Amino acid sequence: MGISSKKFNIVITSRQIWEETHLGSNIRDMARVLSQSHQVLFINDPLDWSTVMSQKSGRAQLRSEFLAKHQGQRLIQDGANLWVLSPESVMASINWMPDGALYDWLNRYNTKKIAHEITTAVKKLGWDSFILINDNDMLQGFFMKELLQPKVAVYYLRDNFLAVDFWRKHGLRLEPLLMEKVDMIASNSIYLANQAARYNPQSVYVGQGCDLKLFDSSKIDKIPADLEAIPHPRVGYAGALTGLRLDGELIETVAAQRPDWQVVLIGSTDDSFPVERLKALPNVHFLGSKTPQQIPAYLEGMDVLINPQKLNEVTIGNYPRKIDEYLAMGKPIVAVKTETMDLFKDHVNLAENSDQFIAQIEDVLQGKQLSTPEARIAFAHEHSWENSVGDLMNAIETRFFSKALPKK
Repeated sequence: MGISSKKFNIVITSRQIWEETHLGSNIRDMARVLSQSHQVLFINDPLDWSTVMSQKSGRAQLRSEFLAKHQGQRLIQDGANLWVLSPESVMASINWMPDGALYDWLNRYNTKKIAHEITTAVKKLGWDSFILINDNDMLQGFFMKELLQPKVAVYYLRDNFLAVDFWRKHGLRLEPLLMEKVDMIASNSIYLANQAARYNPQSVYVGQGCDLKLFDSSKIDKIPADLEAIPHPRVGYAGALTGLRLDGELIETVAAQRPDWQVVLIGSTDDSFPVERLKALPNVHFLGSKTPQQIPAYLEGMDVLINPQKLNEVTIGNYPRKIDEYLAMGKPIVAVKTETMDLFKDHVNLAENSDQFIAQIEDVLQGKQLSTPEARIAFAHEHSWENSVGDLMNAIETRFFSKALPKK
């Protein structure tokens, strides 16, 4: 679906960092596509005092370098219709506080400072009204609607953050209240859209967008040497290796039961992932983190790609973008079955347990595939950012600009 015919001013608030370009980001991709047809102001995630004082995260240093690159300017233009505001205000670190009235007062105080900077930037751009898109931030974004007074306030629900302790502490109370008071909720998975509809009837599914330009098998002329040294068959995964989202025990079972398969894992690991246990298996290979530009060549060298996703509160409604990247390479895939993965059932083998997972890989390696490489590629390209953003903007236009604005 194409982007709506009307031209809008759009303010996007997010906990994503604009300058952290080595990590994928839904909302940064959305901002760039939106700016092709609309004027967009992206609000860079403000620093808080704990971040400023921390030596570990490196976020303060990254922000300092970003500002220096732009001669200290807080409002910069990063595209024909795209501006980025890096707030000067430093937030008080309040997530440690007990939930309740005092937390709310300080949260509103924090947000009021950022809202003032946003209002100043909007005036500088000459906008008299705008649409506010809150990227899944139920904490810093809770008071933004009343403080900014946008024409339409949209909550973009793309993940179940309430399964993470940081967000759950205050978000368990705040997110339902926020979903009730915004004008519309847009979700990238049917599961999340259905959950959101419990709090707000203006809940829409807008699909997931992906930038698949890099994922083109015809452009790969060489398999990387570290992968080429590993014998076939290669069963591969590329992405963050984190115990919160990835089932290390399932990977271990696959490798242990089929020692003739080479399990290749590409990505950075965290402390929750069973690295040492997996390294003890001779047919499990950790190739480390690769740049986005390198990933397609590694995918091309695999015989089957897998997504051994762990089933929990975090992942149950998650839309795994990597599946579209795998499909865009024309590769056969085996994945853990979830409600969201049902969307891919005509092209991806879905398994409910380890025995099925292994059997599905075996079928693929024997040539029993659900669809052709050409069909997989075509299906992946249906999930473009242009289609997802088009659905979002058409939903906004249909509900709020083709008739008088509904009262909240």
